[in-house]
Amino acid sequence: MNKPLVTVIVAAFNQEKFIGRCIRSLLAQNFPKNKFEIIVVDDGSEDKTGYALELFSGDITIIKNTKNKGLPASLNKALKKIKSEFFIRVDSDDFVSRNFLLHIHSFISLNNHMDAVACDYNLVDDKENVIERKDCMQDPIACGIMFRTKQIIGIGGYDEKFLVHEEQDLRFRFLKKYSISQLAMPLYRYRRHENNITNNKEAMDFHMDALKSKHGNKNFKT
Repeated sequence: MNKPLVTVIVAAFNQEKFIGRCIRSLLAQNFPKNKFEIIVVDDGSEDKTGYALELFSGDITIIKNTKNKGLPASLNKALKKIKSEFFIRVDSDDFVSRNFLLHIHSFISLNNHMDAVACDYNLVDDKENVIERKDCMQDPIACGIMFRTKQIIGIGGYDEKFLVHEEQDLRFRFLKKYSISQLAMPLYRYRRHENNITNNKEAMDFHMDALKSKHGNKNFKT
């Protein structure tokens, strides 16, 4: 492949149930196949995630961590590998519409003054039924945001101390220098299920305290 326009980064840990759906939705994109790449980091999975990924080995780049390093460390590992101008993150238990890359890339590439672009998303259940449409600016999530790679590298990538809330830390640092614009199209599917990391209240509270310590209490919702 020549230098791609966009890199999609997926980090997976014990996601044998959902990772195939995620990858299939990315491979089905209405976007030139030679213009984007998919990098998946298997973060030391102990289930059959690795086997599931091998089924797509001809179409994706797989990075394997020999032991679990955590989400931000895995994302940084992928960031160091990419050469594309833009990158976008998709969580391993989520999936996207066929026009996900086409519309977001078109929007940011036609608006050179924009630093990053986030799309709206649909909250879905385990059976992929839509629960609710979400505004990405009012209810921001970590994924479905196309960044200019140089800008994210320039702010230091992800802080590996934040095993959760890593996206809030990244966003806070990013917005000190840049802006995130909105594409009001629900192109991303955010899956709600019992194993979402956001259900781990103890971890969420611990890292929220760390966020407030780093950036100040007033900048983050409790």
